[in-house]
Amino acid sequence: MAEQQQQQFYLLLGNLMSPDNDVRKQSEEAYDTIVGQTKITFLLQAIRDVSAAEEVKQMAAVLLRRLLSSSFEEIYPGLTLEMQTVIKTELLTSIQTETSPNIRKKVCDIAAELTRNLIDDDGNNQWPEVLKFLFDSVNSDSVNLRESALHIFWNFPGIFGNQQQHYMEVIKRMLVQCMQDQDNPHIRTLAARAASAFVLSNEGNTALLKHFSDLLPGILQAVNESCYQSDDSVLKSLVEIADTAPKYLRPNLEATLQLCLKLCADSNLTNMQRQLALEVIVTLSETAAAMLRKHTAIVAQSVPQMLAMMVDLEDDDEWAMADELEDDDFDSNAVAGESALDRIACGLGGKIILPMIKQHIMTMLQNPDWKYRHAGLMALSAIGEGCHQQMEAILQEIVSFVLIFCSDPHPRVRYAACNAIGQMATDFAPTFQKKFHDKVISALLQTMEDQSNPRVQAHAAAALINFTEDCPKSLLIPYLDSLVQHLHVIMVAKLQELIQKGTKLVLEQVVTSIASVADTAEEKFVPYYDLFMPSLKHIVENAVQKELRLLRGKTIECISLIGLAVGKEKFMPDASAVMQLLLKTQTDFNDLEDDDPQISYMISAWARMCKILGKEFQQYLPVVMGPLMKTASIKPEVALLDTQDMESISEDDGWEFVNLGDQQSFGIKTAGLEEKATACQMLVCYAKELKEGFVEYTEQVVKLMVPLLKFYFHDGVRVAAAESMPLLLECARVRGPEYLTQMWHFMCDALIKSIGTEPDSDVLSEIMHSFAKCIELMGDGCLNNEHFEELGGILKGKLEEHFKNQELRHTKRQDEDYDEQVEESLQDEDENDVYILTKVSDILHSVFSSYKEKVLPWFEQLLQLIVQLICPSRPWADRQWGLCIFDDVVEHCSPASFKYAEVFLQPMLQSLCDTSPEVRQAAAYGVGVMAQYGGELYRPFCTEVIPLMVRVIQSADSRVKENVNATENCISAVGKVMRFRPECVNVNEILPHWLNWLPLLEDKEEAVHTFDFLCDLIESNNPIVLGPDNANLPKVFLIIADGVANESVKTEDACSKRMANVIRQVQGSGGLWTQCVSTLNETQQKAIQELLNTA
Repeated sequence: MAEQQQQQFYLLLGNLMSPDNDVRKQSEEAYDTIVGQTKITFLLQAIRDVSAAEEVKQMAAVLLRRLLSSSFEEIYPGLTLEMQTVIKTELLTSIQTETSPNIRKKVCDIAAELTRNLIDDDGNNQWPEVLKFLFDSVNSDSVNLRESALHIFWNFPGIFGNQQQHYMEVIKRMLVQCMQDQDNPHIRTLAARAASAFVLSNEGNTALLKHFSDLLPGILQAVNESCYQSDDSVLKSLVEIADTAPKYLRPNLEATLQLCLKLCADSNLTNMQRQLALEVIVTLSETAAAMLRKHTAIVAQSVPQMLAMMVDLEDDDEWAMADELEDDDFDSNAVAGESALDRIACGLGGKIILPMIKQHIMTMLQNPDWKYRHAGLMALSAIGEGCHQQMEAILQEIVSFVLIFCSDPHPRVRYAACNAIGQMATDFAPTFQKKFHDKVISALLQTMEDQSNPRVQAHAAAALINFTEDCPKSLLIPYLDSLVQHLHVIMVAKLQELIQKGTKLVLEQVVTSIASVADTAEEKFVPYYDLFMPSLKHIVENAVQKELRLLRGKTIECISLIGLAVGKEKFMPDASAVMQLLLKTQTDFNDLEDDDPQISYMISAWARMCKILGKEFQQYLPVVMGPLMKTASIKPEVALLDTQDMESISEDDGWEFVNLGDQQSFGIKTAGLEEKATACQMLVCYAKELKEGFVEYTEQVVKLMVPLLKFYFHDGVRVAAAESMPLLLECARVRGPEYLTQMWHFMCDALIKSIGTEPDSDVLSEIMHSFAKCIELMGDGCLNNEHFEELGGILKGKLEEHFKNQELRHTKRQDEDYDEQVEESLQDEDENDVYILTKVSDILHSVFSSYKEKVLPWFEQLLQLIVQLICPSRPWADRQWGLCIFDDVVEHCSPASFKYAEVFLQPMLQSLCDTSPEVRQAAAYGVGVMAQYGGELYRPFCTEVIPLMVRVIQSADSRVKENVNATENCISAVGKVMRFRPECVNVNEILPHWLNWLPLLEDKEEAVHTFDFLCDLIESNNPIVLGPDNANLPKVFLIIADGVANESVKTEDACSKRMANVIRQVQGSGGLWTQCVSTLNETQQKAIQELLNTA
């Protein structure tokens, strides 16, 4: 019976490998129904069966390893002890007796997988026999056994568990001995890979890396040998070390770099191997830039290598006429060289790279061979981002040089020149546009006329898009006529070509160029609207074939951008026709494939239509929302694979992989991800634009968005999910408080949790910002005790992390590789950290303003950390934000706030004279809210600070740009003390000075407070403000006129009505009015008139 079952099982294994999909699918289903324990028995028998075919045994071995890797917990612990022992013994016996090297390796993989699962939480290896087997095999005379031992150790370097330290010398001796095996090159290779795997799995253990550093020369030797045996596995290990444990290379960095340079330069090796050797150097420029900067001589030798790769191009007569842009051949040397150059420039910085490369590029550009000129221009494009500062200084020279090549005799060089212009237009915007607009626009327009080389034409149009996207409107307007005429002529010509020959490449780019020009020109594009719209609508109606999908998508984008640019009035007559066209596509929308480029263009176009039409867009929601929700709900294909399975899936099929270590990788199919992100962004746009008009959809959108806060495959999706929360609450308001509260309960937990778990700081700041807005919207009572408890813990964690990161940066500044570029990146980290601190402050602000003093007992768990922020020894940004938090406590939680006075009053007083204007501003704002809201207890303090603030206001440089906001906050605070705590200050003495300091021009919020107080004083006929016989009124007029002209007060502010009344009263008394108005200049008189008309 068992015999028969086993035979059936062999048949099943054979069918699992069948090329016929149906057969394979049926067999997979049959295989899945077999019980785990039975599977193991059958698979083990198959592996040991001498008579079974090799591929059947191989398949069995792969399946058994997968079973242990994916279902260990479900199956293994339930087996009898006897069965477990049988498995262990069988595997070790099989390794010793198996004659086929391929099967033997696969059985080693199973043994490694089993051991990986048999190390318990305390690090005990529950299979001690496997360790004994390793020691015996490594010292055995049999090459096969030595190889098996190394293979298992390479596969699972953590095999010694908590005994690793104890066996350290043994492990080292074992690896050294095998790396010196003179008779067996493949043992040397495998030992080097095993040593690398061991180093990688202990990347954080500095002492161990140091102890094993003398293995590196052996690894390097193996890299060199194996490459010439056409095996690049050790070289790949070296790339991994450069990526994860770069410091391990330090003692032998020179030798490592020399070896990589030698391999990279050797044209006898394959392209792949040469690129991998270069990858080691490039990766180090990213993971250990400071360490590499000490070896500039070698870096300088690697630059010509990259440039030489970029010259490795094929002559291709069809190139200039190609209508489909095939994706760059990513394995080609030219692409690899260009990408390496880009990365090393970003990694090491322009100070080092530009001087190394400049002369090479100049020489290449003068070479009679087009390939060198092409490579020189592409190299210029590649280094722009990394060498930004240094190239900006010589931009004039670079641009005049590049423009010459727009008329090079070879089309591919002209193409590369357009590429460099497009890249510089992006990298150096808007300086580039401001300095070179005349030269660049005319060169690109001329290149776009190159009818015989469509590929060049299209690239010139693409460069024009880059140029106009970041071009200030005022610079573009003078060229508008000429640009529009050129684009129109080309569009008409290319439409003809599309009809006659079916070519579309240039048309696709020109349509986008038109869109970009319209987007920048805005209402100035109105006169040209009728020139383009009919043709564009014609394309959308007629370009329905599959190969025209991209053209149609780009045209839809162009129409909607033009509509947005010219505005509702001009676009309205066409709006419904355009919407009908879009909806016609929309009805076929369900037939579109997931990767159809029209989808994302379409989705963005609807959102623009929504912006143009406003509330009138609501009627289209029923048709638009279906596809939009469908796209926003795309679920990507994901897989957890072990390294062995990885080999069967390539990145070309749209899969991307993240290495999780321990022989495992996480794969995701990226198709549809960008579309998903766009769709989520657009839902945000609808909620923002339509407000209560979107209420019908809030429920389904909130159910979609809340889980997406954890969508870690795409940052943009999480950002959109976070942004949508407060907007959806606003939409839902019209349904009443109960509905609103239900919706808030649905999102609140998830928002708080994601603040705790979000790994990316940019996304985190968005989530925190949204959470704060939600609390402000929902107000008192929106958080329950559990919420508060969790939020308190998370905010405490963020503050502690803030201090810890500062210490880490302090440590990095002591590192032996510390240099000014490291300092730059540390400052970036610092800015990131401070940004998160500002968001902590936002959240606290929203909690204080909603809950007032009853939230203070909760706040006390954070108090010591906030006090730590305002210590004089902390960086200014910490002190600024710490004070802002205390400002909020005073403003919203007084008079109870006074119980913390002892920890913040003194620092606040000292901060008024701080060297940092941001700190002075936060302190001055605090004084203002103390006077206004603090209560009786703050009176002595208000008296004490007046002279300090007067000193700040009267200092010589108090009005320079960086100081003005702090100064204006002081002026406002002095006003608030006089207004709310007149008993604390000699008002008659200070008031004349205060009037001379007005109006406030920068801080609009504080300006309103000062004007309010000014109106109080005038309305109560204050003699100091009006002066004897109203002599001061012209001065008051001047203050009001400047304030209005500067838009310091808005029409909707209550005080603008009061100021208008003051002016009207004076208007009634003829002579005084003339006197007041005569002192004003034209702008000021206009401002007064405007105030009277609107307020």
